[in-house]
Amino acid sequence: MPKEQRHGQERTGPHGARIVFLVALAVFAQESAWNFFDAQVPPLLKEHIASAALIGLIMGMDNFLGLFIQPWIGNLSDRTRTRRGRRMPFLLVGMPLAALLFVLIPHAPTLPLLISAVFCFALVGNTFKPVAEALMPDYISPGRRSEASAVVKIAIGLTVIVSALISVFIVDDHPALAFAVPAALMLASTVVLGLTVRDSESPGYTAALAADAARAETERHPTVVETVRDIFADRDRSRVLLIVIIFLFAGAWAASRAHITAYGMETLGLTRGEAGGLTLPAGLVFLAAAYPVALLARRHGHVRVITGGMALFVVSMVVGTFAGDATLTMVAMSVGAIGYAGFAVNAVVLLWSLAPSDGLVGTYAGIYTIGASAGAFLGPAIVGAMVDVTGWDLMLLDVGLLASLAVVAALGLTAHQRRHTPVLKEGI
Repeated sequence: MPKEQRHGQERTGPHGARIVFLVALAVFAQESAWNFFDAQVPPLLKEHIASAALIGLIMGMDNFLGLFIQPWIGNLSDRTRTRRGRRMPFLLVGMPLAALLFVLIPHAPTLPLLISAVFCFALVGNTFKPVAEALMPDYISPGRRSEASAVVKIAIGLTVIVSALISVFIVDDHPALAFAVPAALMLASTVVLGLTVRDSESPGYTAALAADAARAETERHPTVVETVRDIFADRDRSRVLLIVIIFLFAGAWAASRAHITAYGMETLGLTRGEAGGLTLPAGLVFLAAAYPVALLARRHGHVRVITGGMALFVVSMVVGTFAGDATLTMVAMSVGAIGYAGFAVNAVVLLWSLAPSDGLVGTYAGIYTIGASAGAFLGPAIVGAMVDVTGWDLMLLDVGLLASLAVVAALGLTAHQRRHTPVLKEGI
């Protein structure tokens, strides 16, 4: 697999820390909405639908849309050239429209209107979801991306806390008003980004313009289909195996998020608001773990940290199954959050490191979402179907079984690299 030499001069520049903060802000605003969506839309659907599998399938609809929209948008952003850069136009248009659609969800009086509102939000939300995070490698050099990714994931971890707090303090008394809080965060983030970021000034955008000038007229930027075809045609199967890992573990994580409120209500006897707050301690633990796992990956390699994190998550789900009360369940989920941090911080960085060039980071951010969105689409439905058979008491165990398949795939990736890809040993 061809690889550009990209480990020379650090590409952080004087605005490196600033851009990481702003990317984190954008991702924070987006994920606040998505986390609250995952926690509180299932109870709205449960008022109309009895089957956990069907609810899980509807909750996975946004990820199904993401399979097609996000890779295309990531590739389109790589090819976009405007005075505001190649990422910002998508954020400045998509985030305000998504905020408007989000506040409409709890006001839908019938099931068809509710599903329509959910579909429209998911459609618009997917048009800018991969773009904000793709801003980061435009500014930050490969050697510093794990730490920068950790900061972004900490912002995502904060959204779990925000979602839980909204659930605990607002949902039971003002369920419709609660949806306005994440929407307001998206609007505020749009204003800040619009006033402060012109990614036409980023080193990544400058390099893209230079590549455009150097490219022969007969050459063109590869499409998503061509990029995916290259991945699957390559004799080095590292990228394929990594996408399988992302698919499986993202499915397990999405299932744990989509079903946790119903699990708390059905198994632990909690109210809807209390059940929505089960993730609060795990969110705090994730914040504490995100940066250390980035440092561990730099020292021990991304694959080892990802594999160990997923294994820890599996153990926590098994233990949580037998917890029996809300407190012990939150403890088990907090341990699982440490494991999830190992995966979440490092998986996309590892995929970026396997890309043929930095000119494809937006495309590879989209390819990451192919695996993650496919898993997040099917994971809640698969675990929901298992719950329909085994009952709510074993929901966490069902999640652990799905996550264990990701661990097996990660062990296969490690073995494959030892046999076939010695060039990737350092830092991978």
